[in-house]
Amino acid sequence: MSTRAQVRFATREDGVSFSEHPEKIHVQFYVQYDGYPEALGLHIAKSISSIKTIRGWEIEHVQDQHGDLNYIYYIWSDYDKSTWISIFEGFGNGDDFECIFVGRPDKLIGKYKLNTNEDG
Repeated sequence: MSTRAQVRFATREDGVSFSEHPEKIHVQFYVQYDGYPEALGLHIAKSISSIKTIRGWEIEHVQDQHGDLNYIYYIWSDYDKSTWISIFEGFGNGDDFECIFVGRPDKLIGKYKLNTNEDG
């Protein structure tokens, strides 16, 4: 069974909560397999932290909709600000998803890393 997810990029702005879906995003990626935080979340956090690549990503138009998502990720960044990640969980197109994680990449790694070897 696939665990589908979208990864969306949004600008950090004053007054916009990390635990709510932003009104506008810049780009999004669709991931069909292993979208759960222990896999995709760790890949995103490690990529941000140490410039590693992520395989299996598809670039999508920001208005593409999927009705079978399990997770939506937001990567929040802006000049001179640290990068944060938000993760929402549910099933469908994201309208009723619940925020399950907000934090910096190192916090995500600490929360979802499954074992103690360097590769996670």
